[in-house]
Amino acid sequence: MSETQYTATIHPSTASIPASVWNGMAPATDGAVDNPFLDHAFFLALEESGCATGQTGWQAQHILLTDGTNTPVGLLPLFLKSHSMGEYVFDHGWANALERAGGHYYPKLQGSVPFTPATAPKLLVPSHSLEAQAALLSTAQQLAGRHDASSVHLTFVPELEAELAGSLDWLRRVDTQFHWHNRNYGSFEEFLETLSSRKRKTIRRERRDALADGLEVRWLSGSDLQEHHWDAFYAFYEDTGARKWGRPYLNRTFFSLLGQYMADRVVLMLAYEGDTPIAGAINFRGEDTLYGRNWGATRDVPFLHFEVCYYQAIDYAIAHKLAVVEAGAQGEHKLARGYEPVLTHSIHWIAHPGLRNAVAHYLDDERPAIEQQQELLEGFTPFRKGERQER
Repeated sequence: MSETQYTATIHPSTASIPASVWNGMAPATDGAVDNPFLDHAFFLALEESGCATGQTGWQAQHILLTDGTNTPVGLLPLFLKSHSMGEYVFDHGWANALERAGGHYYPKLQGSVPFTPATAPKLLVPSHSLEAQAALLSTAQQLAGRHDASSVHLTFVPELEAELAGSLDWLRRVDTQFHWHNRNYGSFEEFLETLSSRKRKTIRRERRDALADGLEVRWLSGSDLQEHHWDAFYAFYEDTGARKWGRPYLNRTFFSLLGQYMADRVVLMLAYEGDTPIAGAINFRGEDTLYGRNWGATRDVPFLHFEVCYYQAIDYAIAHKLAVVEAGAQGEHKLARGYEPVLTHSIHWIAHPGLRNAVAHYLDDERPAIEQQQELLEGFTPFRKGERQER
């Protein structure tokens, strides 16, 4: 990177970068950021609510790149972290190995959307200049040295960003998620017709049983979202979060800020028993993708989780002509419900030569196993044989 070409400024908060500058770096359509998790408003809500701050181990170190005319040309949302929670790409084994060897793994730099396992560009360069993207990576490495950080990690990146980083001697890692793909379906029933007879019957039965007690699922977005909806959903989220990892990452204030800042990007699906909500899932709408995130319930109803999180998301995507539903991290049970395996990518730069070599060998062994698993999972998709071949 030539210092005469680019100047990198490190921002310790999202608020210190104007929304117009931040959003101007992200891919957008008709003035709206394509991926809601890249929107300045989403990061600002995390910060202002206290969910992603230095006090919670997420100290912003966002890199803003400008050219010789002081024009912003690139952005890398980045955090200095004192732990590895809320990331969904697990490096605890790497941390333990370095600590046992007498080194320190934390702090580290993390380029991600906090608490969000959704693929999104991290090297935000509107011109798509590989030189500017490389400059962002180089700056992140230099910043790691300044903070005495062990490493830099960019998680859930597009494959092209992973390829660029790999060419610059970063380590690449792959994993699997399950996404639903809309092949111009006119209805849920039309989608079901592409599945095997047995799978069709199973899904119809699950949908019927989930709502057998007269439950109703409502979609709420924009001005329809009120504080009492957030109260209900937060109770669901808090219960699920407490059972999964002890303490939910997001607080109640965060959801109110979502309602204030970007309600039109939120699709809250609540299951009602009469006038009382008993379960819900929060989704975010992008340009062509519906992103499923958190779920919870106060009543255990068979198959209601599948209905609210997966089948309703498919219904919504078909109704709104969205191409993809990303249903979050992990979950092979999604496979039987029409969600297909896709590879996700992350990139890693590690300063310690010994740890870097050890991780590189580990990833060399892990990658073929993940790719083989991917092929096996594709063979278990519920589509009819002819439909599988056409896809």
